[in-house]
Amino acid sequence: MVNVKVREGETIEEVVRRFKRECEKNGVMQEIKKREFYKSPSVLKKEKNAEIKRKIRRKMLKDNRLAK
Repeated sequence: MVNVKVREGETIEEVVRRFKRECEKNGVMQEIKKREFYKSPSVLKKEKNAEIKRKIRRKMLKDNRLAK
């Protein structure tokens, strides 16, 4: 949970800006977007496997470039 205390002499715009920055740092917006729509377990599994394959492919490409 994000807490932002209003400082003395601070405008509402500055407080809102600080709040938004804290939300971004804590990943609140990413979590909201992730949970916006329901994904079945099979879809989550496919996405997870695709991410793993992508990471392996990137690592192999990086290793090949370093070996040359």
